Amino acid sequence: MTQTAPDNALGRIAAGDAPVLETLLEMNLDAAERSGLDTETYLLVRLAALVAMDAAPVSYLMTLGAAADTGLSVERMQSVLVAIAPVVGSARVTAAAGAIVRGVLGAEVLAESFVPEPRTP
Repeated sequence: MTQTAPDNALGRIAAGDAPVLETLLEMNLDAAERSGLDTETYLLVRLAALVAMDAAPVSYLMTLGAAADTGLSVERMQSVLVAIAPVVGSARVTAAAGAIVRGVLGAEVLAESFVPEPRTP
């Protein structure tokens, strides 16, 4: 098994060759449908769960991306952070805010630094 350089791996992911990410996306779509919740409630519950488990920055990107696609407002997401702060603690909410910022900034840097090569048929 050959290892690939991190830059090469990121390039493949940015170009759409990401079986792990595709699998995660499919799992999330199934969970959303099976939950029976409306889209906004589902995404807000996911946000609360991510905060509670001290998720990595990239974990927030999937939820924030879906939220942006559905028009879920930043104010509603902030309301969830306020609501769960007494349960999970201020340190966890602050860490989540930092992870969200790092995830968003990291995605922006990746998007700016990589221009995918056109795929050949």
